Amino acid sequence: MTTATPTIPAGTQDTTAAKTVAGRVRKRLTSRTATLVSIVIALLWTVPTFGLFISSFRPEDEIKTTGWWNFFGNPQFTLENYQEVLFGRSSSSGQLASYFINSLAITIPSVLFPLAFAALAAYALAWMNFRGRDWLYIAIFALQIVPLQMALVPLLKFFSTGVTVLGVQVLPAWDLVDEQKFAQVWFAHTCFALPFAVFLLHNFISQLPGDLMEAARVDGATHPKIFRTIVLPLITPALAAFGIFQFLWVWNDLLVALIFAGGGNETAPLTVRLAELAGTRGNEWQRLTAGAFVSIVVPLIVFLSLQRYFVRGLLAGSVKG
Repeated sequence: MTTATPTIPAGTQDTTAAKTVAGRVRKRLTSRTATLVSIVIALLWTVPTFGLFISSFRPEDEIKTTGWWNFFGNPQFTLENYQEVLFGRSSSSGQLASYFINSLAITIPSVLFPLAFAALAAYALAWMNFRGRDWLYIAIFALQIVPLQMALVPLLKFFSTGVTVLGVQVLPAWDLVDEQKFAQVWFAHTCFALPFAVFLLHNFISQLPGDLMEAARVDGATHPKIFRTIVLPLITPALAAFGIFQFLWVWNDLLVALIFAGGGNETAPLTVRLAELAGTRGNEWQRLTAGAFVSIVVPLIVFLSLQRYFVRGLLAGSVKG
């Protein structure tokens, strides 16, 4: 008597194979060898930063004559470097404390604006049907490959002369001065960030359960209400992930802020001042070591406070289900 071999559905086979592959990958990544390699990479990544931190507390003579590892054989500790870069009376020595406000005034709006606009645009592209939606999404995706350096001159011309079409001025020049130039930096950073932000958030929003959206519409919820009460709470990981990226990018940016805000004391961010701390001959190392750690305090706080969302946001759109 012949025994029939049971047939396993194709979908079940694919799922089983995927689980098997995922199990093998997980086993390898959690092995002792993988753990040891991770520790070595972490040490190689951390040691230079630790050395910079030690140097920031060493006297000027020690920094310029010996390596940071000599601190353990001849420990000498001083806060003079931080006092000089934060509150130094000389215009060339530091005064970083006053530039913190400028960096915050530039960074916070430059993060919130693209987050707000991109979330609305991503929801519209994912759950609202209108003509040309797919082509619009492709165009936004393609904008990610355009280097921002190519847009600096046209954008600067837009701010200085406005927009003229066939001899008719459609938009006037901005003609901003002093602190008003912050608006130019916000506009520039928002434009540069929107393509990636829309792409990331669209991938996340488009994977939300369709049944959830349909149930909300049956209950009479409009698009604004669905976005506010259902979508926003669910896309928090993606918002946090992009917020971290954008905050670090804007906080560490020198080029865009220097071009559109200028290098004056009223609008220059922290990065502009850090570039000047090395001195005319680049030999003021003690200022740079202290200034570097002053500049990373705020980004470090932001990252540590949002790190639980970071990995989940990075995986947005990578898998379904």
